[in-house]
Amino acid sequence: MSKKKRDPKTVALAKAIVEEYQPESVEEMQSALKDVFGPLFEQLLQGEMEHHLGYSTHSREDKEDDNRRNGYGNKTVRTSYGEVPIDVPRDRSGTFEPQLIPKRQKDVSAMENKVLAMYARGMSQRDIAKTIEDIYGFQISHEMISTITDTILPELETWQSRPLSKCYAFLFVDCMYVTIRDGYEAKGYAVYTILGYTLQGDKEILGLWLNESESKNRWMQIFDELKAR
Repeated sequence: MSKKKRDPKTVALAKAIVEEYQPESVEEMQSALKDVFGPLFEQLLQGEMEHHLGYSTHSREDKEDDNRRNGYGNKTVRTSYGEVPIDVPRDRSGTFEPQLIPKRQKDVSAMENKVLAMYARGMSQRDIAKTIEDIYGFQISHEMISTITDTILPELETWQSRPLSKCYAFLFVDCMYVTIRDGYEAKGYAVYTILGYTLQGDKEILGLWLNESESKNRWMQIFDELKAR
């Protein structure tokens, strides 16, 4: 079978885009993924602080004691995708001890797959709560898990439904596999991942979707969803 001839204008445009943005490989996608870690780590820590103080950030109810939020400290954590700067909340009395990322801990690579899974569409609120419990282990109460879940849900929903640019120069699509524990059972899931290059050359993770396996039909559903956004 003879090779199908392509439109010279299309070939020229593709070459120009490659020369301009120089997309490399799936490693580019992994590099961009680290940008999603920071906001969720910060929301998890905010949930810890809310549980520690006993009230939410904007609560106007009477406080049980004089301890209050006292700004943030800067910290850089390490993932397998690169270093991620985060803001760690502080309290006036200095009694807040982060459990997700203890004060002297920097390596968070052990929990990154679970964080990515929470960002993915397809996880119910119950799934997210169970994933949080898996991240923290048995060291926190069900009440604390509930507080943290309520804190991070708005962040996840906003990220998942945010509007996208009308045009991207390139899209890289890939399917990663993560393990999520349900009780005593560990099960593998596919995380559909799409990286977009904007016309300005910036990289952006357009979305993550969780499914039991990879399939052509699921990809088509995802592309239809992207069009709607």
